[in-house]
Amino acid sequence: MSSSAPPFPPGRAAPSRRTALLATALAAAGLSACTAERTADYYGGAGAGALIGVSMPTKNLERWSRDGANLKELLEDKGYSVELQFADNKVEQQNSQIQTMVNKSPAVIVVGAIDGSALGPVLESAARLGTTVVAYDRLIRDTKAVDYYVTFDNYNVGALQGSYIVDALDLESGAGPFNFEPFAGSPDDNNARFFFEGAWDALSPYISSGQLVCPSGKLPASVDKWQSIGIQAWSNTAAQAEMENRLNSFYSSTTRVDVVLCPNDALALGVSQALSSAGYGGENWPVLTGQDADQANVARIVAGTQSMTVFKDTRLLGERCATMVDQIAKGETVEVNDTESYDNGQLVVPSYLLDPVSVDADNVKEVLVDSGYYSAQEVGLS
Repeated sequence: MSSSAPPFPPGRAAPSRRTALLATALAAAGLSACTAERTADYYGGAGAGALIGVSMPTKNLERWSRDGANLKELLEDKGYSVELQFADNKVEQQNSQIQTMVNKSPAVIVVGAIDGSALGPVLESAARLGTTVVAYDRLIRDTKAVDYYVTFDNYNVGALQGSYIVDALDLESGAGPFNFEPFAGSPDDNNARFFFEGAWDALSPYISSGQLVCPSGKLPASVDKWQSIGIQAWSNTAAQAEMENRLNSFYSSTTRVDVVLCPNDALALGVSQALSSAGYGGENWPVLTGQDADQANVARIVAGTQSMTVFKDTRLLGERCATMVDQIAKGETVEVNDTESYDNGQLVVPSYLLDPVSVDADNVKEVLVDSGYYSAQEVGLS
């Protein structure tokens, strides 16, 4: 355009500033819509070949590393493109990783949350773009931007741990008193409440009867106070330090701990290390529970330094999650089996619950080796 050319066609007045701004805004909105459409097209949209985001809390715990890799493989086998991220147990990092996924307009995002109450804003941005959110194993709380939940029956995980303690100590016959030390999971993990509540309901009659006593005084006043003994981030080193403190402060060569409720294998590992350092071993080793069937802990069950674990076959969890994602992406009805239990503070999230299995030395081969989850060599059976 030459400098002498009129700025607007003859006979047409220059637009007002308001009109110009409106035109600019409409143009930007159109460009944004086109960009979003092109982005969705590029990454596959919905249906076969769509992009699926998978956000897992950490690679440092064996079960999450295994879960992430398994789910990615299952989804890719169904023809989906998968972006898998691990957040190193850092909430801000998980938020950032999910936002990066949202920017690519995935059909579905699967989230194993670090802090179930810290993801609302980023997931709401996903919902505005039409992305479906599936909470994986840990409930996402305080937002309506979660569509489905896939997990194990978490209350029953704790109930299995509590029932094992009842049987191992023969509490139903009136045996006791036994020195009992309870631990709970990470206070920011919604599942930890369910684990503790299941165990509490199994054990509380024997606490009330005086058959289970807690020398450290760390027994919560009620199930609602479970967070008072929660171990942040499921840290085995924090559990070890806490158990060492209890042993040094409340136990001696004549006062021994008889049973420790640990909600998962990471905490059980830390507690085991504290017990070993304090001279426990052989016949005076306490009853010790766990969860997740981590390889090191299963080997300890075989060796006699952990009593049991609760096996949640994450192969089945991954398969169920992949099926739900496939149903979502194809616009099919998503199968759930629980529409009452999991209220996240904003809505009751439609859920699919799988059954956990109690594992001890008597059935470890049948459940974990014969099923192909571990080899006999991996868990010290040969």
